[in-house]
Amino acid sequence: MSTIATPTVDLSVVIPAYNEEQRLAPTLDAVVAHLTATQAAATWEVIVVDDGSTDGTRDVVAAATARDARVQLVVGGPRNLGKGHALRLGVLASYGRRILVTDADLAAPIGELERLDKALSDGHAAAIGSREAPGADIERRQHRVRESLGRAGNLLIRGLAVPGIRDTQCGFKLFDGDRARAAFAVSRLNGFGIDIEILQHFRHSGWAVAEVPIRWSHQPGSKIRPHDYARVLGELAALKARSVRPADVLAVIAFLLLSVLLHAGRWIDPNGRYLPDSLQDQNQWEWFLAVTADNVVHLRNPLFTDFQGFPDGVNLMANTVMLGLSVPFTPVTLALGPSVSLALVMTLGLAGTAAAWYWLIVKRVVRHRGAAFAGAVLAAFAPPMVSHANAHPNFVVLFMMPLIIDRALRLCTGARTRRDGVVLGLMAAYQVFLGEEPLLLAAMGMLLFAAAYAVVRRDVARAAWRPLLKGLGIAALVALPLVAFPLSWQFFGPQSYKSVLHGDNAGNSPLALLSFAERSLLAGDQDRANALSLNPTEQNAFYGWPLVLLALGIVVRLWERPLVKALACTATAAALLSLGPKIRLPQTDLVVPGPWALLADLPLFESVIEGRVAMVCAPVLGMLLALACERLASVRSLGTRYVGFLAITLALLPIVPAPLKSVERPDVPAFIADGTWKSYVDTEAGETLVPVPLPDPGNATALHWQTTADFGFRMPGGYFNGPFGEDRVGIYGAVPRHTSNLLRDIRYGGEVPTIGKNWRAQARADFAYWHAGALVLAPQLYDERLREAVDKLVGEPGRWVGGVWVWDLAGATAATDGD
Repeated sequence: MSTIATPTVDLSVVIPAYNEEQRLAPTLDAVVAHLTATQAAATWEVIVVDDGSTDGTRDVVAAATARDARVQLVVGGPRNLGKGHALRLGVLASYGRRILVTDADLAAPIGELERLDKALSDGHAAAIGSREAPGADIERRQHRVRESLGRAGNLLIRGLAVPGIRDTQCGFKLFDGDRARAAFAVSRLNGFGIDIEILQHFRHSGWAVAEVPIRWSHQPGSKIRPHDYARVLGELAALKARSVRPADVLAVIAFLLLSVLLHAGRWIDPNGRYLPDSLQDQNQWEWFLAVTADNVVHLRNPLFTDFQGFPDGVNLMANTVMLGLSVPFTPVTLALGPSVSLALVMTLGLAGTAAAWYWLIVKRVVRHRGAAFAGAVLAAFAPPMVSHANAHPNFVVLFMMPLIIDRALRLCTGARTRRDGVVLGLMAAYQVFLGEEPLLLAAMGMLLFAAAYAVVRRDVARAAWRPLLKGLGIAALVALPLVAFPLSWQFFGPQSYKSVLHGDNAGNSPLALLSFAERSLLAGDQDRANALSLNPTEQNAFYGWPLVLLALGIVVRLWERPLVKALACTATAAALLSLGPKIRLPQTDLVVPGPWALLADLPLFESVIEGRVAMVCAPVLGMLLALACERLASVRSLGTRYVGFLAITLALLPIVPAPLKSVERPDVPAFIADGTWKSYVDTEAGETLVPVPLPDPGNATALHWQTTADFGFRMPGGYFNGPFGEDRVGIYGAVPRHTSNLLRDIRYGGEVPTIGKNWRAQARADFAYWHAGALVLAPQLYDERLREAVDKLVGEPGRWVGGVWVWDLAGATAATDGD
């Protein structure tokens, strides 16, 4: 049996050409002359790929071939397909032990080959000529505008696609021949993006790439234009899209469908439906979105407002308005309203969080897509997440957490500490504008995991701690300048406060970890869930005893894996911390200290609702579930697989969530909706509209009035966090005054006290403090008694206008001093 001998060539030079009749001849002469003089002892070839030229390019190559047969022509086709197509043909047609690719204009002189060759001799698989590396010599520059646009495009490309390489697009590169042919054989791009695709292939394959400074001179007639950088980005995006597996696309679609189903009641009529389990939080969050949009449009400070809580105002940075989303969502809020905007934030945010956990699990935990999907669903749709989906977007929109975790894990390798530290710093800074408490809880979870993993894998810990600390230091240096002013405003600015009071113990009962949440479709128990939680939005545990038993079984079965040990320790520690500083043992009167007592009085931790620490368990349980599913999927025994997946199904079925409850939202009174209020409140004179009773955390419907009126008026009271007293302790709502307390007590108790001259004098003082222009009472429980009280406080009866009772303080007669 005979074999075909493969030609032995030391160097192949590949030159793509499209309509290069004018520039190609001197380039070929220079290349041939240089190779003849310097490569006398070596064999070489020059391959010119004609990419559909319509001029005399082929004739130029034919003339060069007649002079030296080592110059060859490869015809790319009848039409121009792009640089990538031409390079692919040329490289695959080559036989060289080394392959040099260079442009037809020879902007980098062929003599620079020696610099690249030295890098290959030093062990690199590729050496790319660079105009940006230190030591590069630019003899003739491009036009300043063109050069600036090119640099900006290249900066974007290398930041997104090939970090660490300064000049990806210089057309002078030397490759190891076999590796180049392997890379170009699997390449797909036909345009200028081929440079990025090949460099990415080398990086992913672990083949070292050196960036070498060279001499370079701009040549007239260049085929590259500034807009080609945008085309490169488009090509890379298309390549990335083609690399996505269908299973990944289906997973993301499924996450979105699950999120839509959960919020189906809201989407029936976003502007006309309300989630009753959100209590007053839906009103609050819609107001946050609307006031941020209003601040952006009117170029006001997005960190403060006095539209509620007048005259003191509200420190928005201290109220988690999620500027990282509320600002970008401004066009949506203005066009469709805050109700639709909030619905989108909650629905897309939950789906995006699930997708992010899926990405992290596939990348770091399991390769099996089905197993990763199951784990991500549990991480994002666990009972605590569903509870917060009623009201708290800052605890639902957590898509940054998996990205932050992955970047921290990258730091442990020490491969690109500086770059990963910078990226981590930017991510952390952005998360501050999405939610600081979730970031703090995630940091606690990562610290618990790191400590546990360090114990079981001390060798890994010893290798990782230095680059990790260095990267975290870089991240801090990047993040602090970005968040320093907003955080200083939050903690020291107007209406800042020290800590928020949540009661003596807001921890979970041990029974809450084993019980079922209210919105569990099959096993939900509203009375029991409410008895074991602060309210329907704070059911922070409720994983159910079947899932806890399943997790225990998974840990026992897979205990030999260090990852499982670290995850088990993390979940256990988080669950214990979530019990709070005092743990009451079920079915007894015995109270024992909890581990949270060590943290309860520390800055930042003193404002945390400790029961929320149990939310750390959700992604941990998701990862354990993914590991179990992957293990079962690899088992050959059908019986074992059946029993295993049946156990998983039975453990998860009780916590499958039911759609969130929704009810019809009361219409905004015509007095507000049609603008009648403008005849009673002189906003130019600084007057406010005062709802009766004042809005507070128990009833914040007036916030919805204000957003409906496009912030035409200011009002006292409200639902926010602000300071109280000399110690500036955080409370919910505005600082109470005598009149606001009186009206609140009547609202909840229905009893009207005797109102004499002292009450009227106090009311006048409070009305003046609030700059009240009109008092407005909408129909509600005990409204007759509220109207009776206000009539006495004002000194004259209110008028029924536009569906509400109105007291025009500007036209009211002075109250008498008599009883």
